[in-house]
This record gives sequence, C-alpha cells and structure tokens, in this order.
Amino acid sequence: MRTVLSGTQHALRAGDYEAVIASVGASLRSLTFAGRDLVVPFDADEVRPSYRGATLAPWPNRIVDGLYAFGGTERQVALTEPARHHALHGLAAWLDYEAVDKGPSHVTLEAAVEPQTGYPWRVVIRTTFSLDAEGLTQTVTATNESPDAAPWGTGPHPYLVAGAGHVDDWTLDLPADEVLAVTPDRLSPIGLRPVDADDPERFDFRAARAIRAVEIDHAYTALQRDEAGLARVRVTDAAGSGVEMTWDAACPWVQIHTSDKGVGRPGHRTGLAVEPMTCAPDAFNADRYDYDAGLIVLEPEASASASWRISAV
Repeated sequence: MRTVLSGTQHALRAGDYEAVIASVGASLRSLTFAGRDLVVPFDADEVRPSYRGATLAPWPNRIVDGLYAFGGTERQVALTEPARHHALHGLAAWLDYEAVDKGPSHVTLEAAVEPQTGYPWRVVIRTTFSLDAEGLTQTVTATNESPDAAPWGTGPHPYLVAGAGHVDDWTLDLPADEVLAVTPDRLSPIGLRPVDADDPERFDFRAARAIRAVEIDHAYTALQRDEAGLARVRVTDAAGSGVEMTWDAACPWVQIHTSDKGVGRPGHRTGLAVEPMTCAPDAFNADRYDYDAGLIVLEPEASASASWRISAV
C-alpha cells in the first residue's frame, strides 16, 4: 500500500478538537474545533506546502548566508532559501518521524538529525502532540548524542485561521514590546527596535486591532506574559471568535508572517504564521548582535525542551 506524500497520518481527537499530524516533518496537517479550521490545512497526499505546520530544528528561521562559527570552527550549511541566500528553518522539516507512542488523543514522534556537512552533531528530536479540553499542545525535546556540544533551536510553523476571509479581515493581539528590524530584500537582522518607534502602524499590536493590509515577516521579543509566565498571541474575526497560541519562557521570540505570497498565488494571506522560537533569527551567529539571540548550547547527552499550545477562541 502506497504511503501518501506527507507520510504516515496520525489522527487525534479530544472533545470538539480534532487534529491530524503528518510524519514528514512532524507536521500539523490540520486542526479543527467543532469543525472549524484553526490552522491552514493541507491534503494528506500532497507535498507539504513550504513549511506549513512543520517542526523546525535544529534552528528556526534563518542562518544568514548559511554561514556560522561554533566551537572555533566556521561552518557552511546548504542554502535552502536561495532567493535570499540563507539556510532556512533547519534540517528536520523533511525527515520522516517514527511514532514511538500513540493514543486516541496524543502521538509522540521521533527522528534524528544525523551528523552532516555544516552540522556535524547527532541530535535526537522527540516531539509529542497532545489534545485535551485546552487545545493542542506540542512539546519538542532535543537530546545531543554527540561527543561535543551542539548549537540548537526549535519552533513550530502553523498558519493560524481566525475564521472566514483572509488575514486582512482579522484582528491581531500581539503583546510584544520589541521587533527585530531586518533588511527589506533579504530579511537579514539589523537590530531591535521598540514596536512604536519606526512604524507603529505596521508593528505595534499591543492593543488588539485589525491587521488590514499590513505586511509583516518579522520576529518579536520582550513579550508581555501573564501571571503563569505565558506569552499569548490571539487572532480573531469580526464576531470575536478565532484562535490563540500560548507558550512559556522556553520561547522568548515569536516570528509573525502575514503570508504574503503574491496576489493570485496559492496561500496568499490565507493564514497568519505565528512561530514561537527558542532563539532569534540567525542565532547561530549570536556573537554578531548586541542583544541576546537565545542560542541554546546542548552539551553531550544533555536535553532541552520547549512547548506551545493552539486553542480555539
């Protein structure tokens, strides 16, 4: 029997929530609440569009020019974003993860990033997707099985859906005080700015307001958190229903992307990418920047975990 193009399908259900996880890239293929989409889905028997729903590791976002130095050695990884000349979203997005534990409302998947040119470490990734009355929680744990320390970062890549219509029709609540300025052509990091400094109409969503025609593909930090230490991003439609993501201090950054693919192209502004990240864009080059890029250094046999949750509003 032929395996569908997105890999083995793991269907989960709890109450009014249903999710399907595809094994290729440990990808969130669909998530619904009472039949309503909370993320932009894709078909089981299609190659996953770009990084939609994928688990990003061992780095999220970009390594500028694919070049970095670690442990006194300069390394070059493959340029997977050739138009901008960057290495995008790590090495795990097309790995086929194996299920090591599964129940009606949860699945745990595992894969290994094997030592290779540009990233000569073996890191085992174990991720659990679990549904309950609060929504879908994903936890990613990395373990370094190499004799030397390894650089590490992770994050998810869902495109959230508030309701009918497009990004322009929705309201965004994004309680973050700083945004990472980037070059307009390549999105290479420049430096942190207060969200109300240069272009508040574009970047300041600390008071919930309509997105309209704003275009964003930027990382935010200095996240405001609740009493439990959780950061929260919420997207709602005109009726006030929608979807939110929450995460703890393991992810001090979040990338927001209004899915600007080009008018008439598939997926154009059909969902809002909300990507909690353990580290900043180009964190493998943390020494270049005057802010804390959040790079995690995994010592031999050490592990690091991060988690986030998607819930209906």
